[in-house]
Amino acid sequence: MSTVHDTAALLPSPAELRVHLRALAALDSTIGDDEEYCRYTFHPDWGPGEEAARMDNGSGDEFTVLFTPAGVLIIGFDHESEMSPYGTDDEEIWPGVIDDVPAALRPLLDDPAFHDASMGVSPITACLWHETGDTAWRAGPAIEFPAGNEHPDGSDSLFHLLTDRSPETIRADFEDYYERAVPIDAVRHVLAGHPVTPGITTALAPPAS
Repeated sequence: MSTVHDTAALLPSPAELRVHLRALAALDSTIGDDEEYCRYTFHPDWGPGEEAARMDNGSGDEFTVLFTPAGVLIIGFDHESEMSPYGTDDEEIWPGVIDDVPAALRPLLDDPAFHDASMGVSPITACLWHETGDTAWRAGPAIEFPAGNEHPDGSDSLFHLLTDRSPETIRADFEDYYERAVPIDAVRHVLAGHPVTPGITTALAPPAS
């Protein structure tokens, strides 16, 4: 079984994760030819002292990573997960998923981005956090995952480009999504945190129609 606890063990430090998510957003916006179809975005002015990285695959799966002075909070939603609030009788978040989010980060859960006003539910199947000054990523220790499901919360698919950050894996993912070749050297350049120069843009951008 692969769960959010496995994800927590594979995530890098908050600082490294921030650089990586900015790089994914830069790659997506450069490779793609339409911002509407970009899955990865980065928002440096999400709120006072807050930055956010988001992933939305357009098929109902998404995550948000909030960077704040108090720490980092990750919220993920897999629409096919048995743990989805949409599939429960009470339409509540699965027990244990957010119960242990520390007090310093709990107010972030009230962000409208984490609430479906039309349905009256909070679409969350996975949650992780890293308080400032802590030494590791945390997830709910008392979650009772559905039995017989190898991917109960969807975290392995949601966060696969955060846990496997190799240029080869990321290139393969973007090539599959955009259905065209992506140069590995350009991917390595952006993932290393270097600026997206005109040369890198030319290498990554789709050919002119």
